[in-house]
Amino acid sequence: MNIEKSRTIAIRTFVLGFVLSTPWQGHTQEVKAPYPNMAPLAQYLVADQNAEIAMARSAAPQAMSRDAEVLILGRSGYVTAVKGKNGFVCVVERSWMSPFDAPEFWNPKLRGPICFNPPAARTILPITIKRTELVLAGLSKAQIVDGIKVFVKKDLPALEPGAMCYMMSAQGYLADEGGHWVPHLMFYVPQTDGSAWGADLPGSPVLLSPQFQGAPEPFTVFMIPVPTWSDGTAAPTDAH
Repeated sequence: MNIEKSRTIAIRTFVLGFVLSTPWQGHTQEVKAPYPNMAPLAQYLVADQNAEIAMARSAAPQAMSRDAEVLILGRSGYVTAVKGKNGFVCVVERSWMSPFDAPEFWNPKLRGPICFNPPAARTILPITIKRTELVLAGLSKAQIVDGIKVFVKKDLPALEPGAMCYMMSAQGYLADEGGHWVPHLMFYVPQTDGSAWGADLPGSPVLLSPQFQGAPEPFTVFMIPVPTWSDGTAAPTDAH
C-alpha cells in the first residue's frame, strides 16, 4: 500500500469508531458547510435490519465478526440485534462520531462499520453509545460536548490495555470525498504524542487519527492501513 498517499487521504477523510475526518481547513472557508444541522432521524437509519447487521459484521474478518455481538441503530439509540459469544461487538457508527468541528458531522449518508475487540467494547464503545444518546435527545454540539465531559468524569470505564478495533469494510461510506477509504486497524491509548508510535513520519505505516483530538474523550487513536478488506479481497493501493 502507498503509505504516503494513505496518509494524505487519512487527513482528508472521515473515520467514525469509528473515525477519519474530512478536510476542515481552507475548504470550509471557501464553501458553505454542506451539513450545518442534523437531518431528520429517518435519514440516519437503515430500513433493512439484516442489511445493517451484515454491514456491521463486514468491519472485521469472519473469524471475529461471526460470533460478535451486533448492535443496530434505532430511534432511541443502539440496540442489540445479535447476541455475541466472543466479546467482540460490531456496529455501524454514524457521522456524529467524527470530530465536532468536522464539516460532515451531520452528514446522514455516512456509515462506519466498526468491530471492537473485548477491551475496546468495554471501554470505547460506551462513547459511541453515549454520543448517540445525546444526539438523539436533540442536543446541540455544545451540549453534547458538555454531556460527554460529565460522562467521561463520572461513568466512562478506564481504558483497558489492548483496546483496538477493525475497520476493514468495503461497504462503509466514511465521507463524501474518499468513500470507504482503505481497510485499517485502530488502536486506542491514553492521550499521548503521536511520535511515541512514529505516527505520520516518512515511511511509517502508522497514522494519527483526528477522531478524538481536541475532543473531551481522553484518548489518542492510531491507525494502521492493511492490504485487504475483511473478506480477504485486495484493497486498492491507490485509494481514491
